[in-house]
Amino acid sequence: MITLNRLGQSDEPFQLNPDMIVTVESTPDTVIALATGAKVVVAESPEEVMAAVHAYRAAVLSDALRRRAPQRQTTPPPAPAPARGDPPRLSAVEDEPT
Repeated sequence: MITLNRLGQSDEPFQLNPDMIVTVESTPDTVIALATGAKVVVAESPEEVMAAVHAYRAAVLSDALRRRAPQRQTTPPPAPAPARGDPPRLSAVEDEPT
């Protein structure tokens, strides 16, 4: 979530899910259109909203990579699945002498 302030209510910040943002416009106030159809007018500039969204996404990816790092060291990567239409991979096995 990113923290923003409604225009005229800077003493009461609110949290917004950046995945819900469709557009951010400057008309001259910053208007954020959400996927729900709602619009929110905020005190931050479009550049500040963009920077907050960028920082949020970077933090999410950083945290995911940090959590995944120990698994990478202990678990070998899975064998790649053959692409659709590729012939099966076969290996030759020598018969033991009888």
